[in-house]
Amino acid sequence: MDQALSGVRIIDMTHNQAGPACTQILGFLGADVIKLEEPKGGDIARVNMRDQKNSDSLFFLILNANKRSLTLNLKTDAGKDLFRKVIAQSDVLVENFGPGALDRLGFGFAALSKINPRLIYATIKGFGTYGPYSGFKSFEPVAQAMGGAMSVTGFPENPPTYVYPAIGDSGTGMHMAIGILAALQQRQATGRGQQVEVSMQDAVVNLVRVSLRDHQRFGRAMPRTGNQLGRNVPGTTYPCAPGGPNDYVFLYAQPQMWPAVAKVLGQPELTEDARFKTVEARWDNRTELNAIVEAWTRRRSKHEVMRLMGDAGVPCGACQDTGEVLADPHLKAREMIVDVDYPTRGTYQTVGCPIKLSDSPVAVSRPPLLGEHTDVLLESLCGVEPDEAKRLRQEGVV
Repeated sequence: MDQALSGVRIIDMTHNQAGPACTQILGFLGADVIKLEEPKGGDIARVNMRDQKNSDSLFFLILNANKRSLTLNLKTDAGKDLFRKVIAQSDVLVENFGPGALDRLGFGFAALSKINPRLIYATIKGFGTYGPYSGFKSFEPVAQAMGGAMSVTGFPENPPTYVYPAIGDSGTGMHMAIGILAALQQRQATGRGQQVEVSMQDAVVNLVRVSLRDHQRFGRAMPRTGNQLGRNVPGTTYPCAPGGPNDYVFLYAQPQMWPAVAKVLGQPELTEDARFKTVEARWDNRTELNAIVEAWTRRRSKHEVMRLMGDAGVPCGACQDTGEVLADPHLKAREMIVDVDYPTRGTYQTVGCPIKLSDSPVAVSRPPLLGEHTDVLLESLCGVEPDEAKRLRQEGVV
C-alpha cells in the first residue's frame, strides 16, 4: 500500500536534532528521505554522545529512521556536479547549516531554483535569515530563553528553567514539516517550488502563545507558577506511595468534575463544605484542599490514583520516568515505543510515528549506516556505474 508521501523525494542536509526530527517524520509518512552527508564522519550526531565505541550514537539513531544515506563531498567539483543532478530530481531540500553556509557553496535558494524550479527549499535557523538576530547561532536552551519559555517555567523562588522536552529543536522540526507539506500542496496549483523558513525562536514563541495572551490580559510579565495549572483546585502534582522522586500524579479537575473528585476521595461531603463549594472558594482555601488530596494520594501508587480518577472521568496522569515510558503497555500497543535492530549495535528502543493515518500505516525502519546507499543512489539518480563510483570513492568525492 502506498503511503501518504510516497513519490516525494527529500534531500536531508540536516544534522543534530531540529532538521532530522523534521525529515524523520516525513520519512515515517512515506517520503523517500535521502540523508546527504560528508564522506568522512557524516552527521556529527553519529559520534556526539556515543555510548558504544563501534556504533553510531543513540542520539543519531532516534532521529534518523526511515532514511537512506548518500555521501558527497560538496567541496569538490565532481561532488557539486553530482549534487546538481540529485537536486534536479528531488522535491524538497532541508538544511539547518549555520547562516550562509550553503550560499557560500553556491547552493542558495536562487541557484538551486534555476536547476529545479519545483524545488522546495526548507531552511531551519536559530533566528531565521532576516531580522536583527539573523546572524546569531542558537541551541535549544537559547531558543527557549529568547522565545519566553524559560521565563514561565519553574517555581517562582527559582531561576527561569530550561524545559528538557525539545520544544526548540524537535518543535521547530514539526513546524517545518507542516511548512513543507503546505508548500507541496501549493506546488500542485502553481507548479513552482518556494523557500520555507522556520526559526527556532519563532517555533518557541508559537508554543508560548498562551502566556503571551496572559501578559496582555494582566498587563505584566507572567510569573512562574510551578506545577499549578490555572486557578482550579485540584490542579497540580500530588505525591504518591511509596514516595520516590517520580512518585507523583498530575491531577486537574475542571469545576464540573469536583463532585467526582470528592467521591473518589471517599469524602462526597466536601462538595457541601463552604470552603470548597465554589471555584473561588477552592482557590482561596487551596492549601487546606491540597492537603486533603495529598493525604489520600500518599496512601496509593501513582498508577492506582490515575486509574481511580480516570475511571471517574477526571484527568489524571502518573508522572512516569523514562524507564516507565519505554515500558508503557499503552505506548507499545500504539507502536509509539518500538524495537529496532541496528547492525553495529543490536536492538534498541526508539519512538515511533505519533501521527496515525488509517490509509498510511507506518513501519519504522532502521537508520542508515554512513553512505550505505551511495552506490545505488548514484546509479539511479546520476547514472553513475559501479566502476565510476569506485573511482569517485578513491578520489574522496563520495
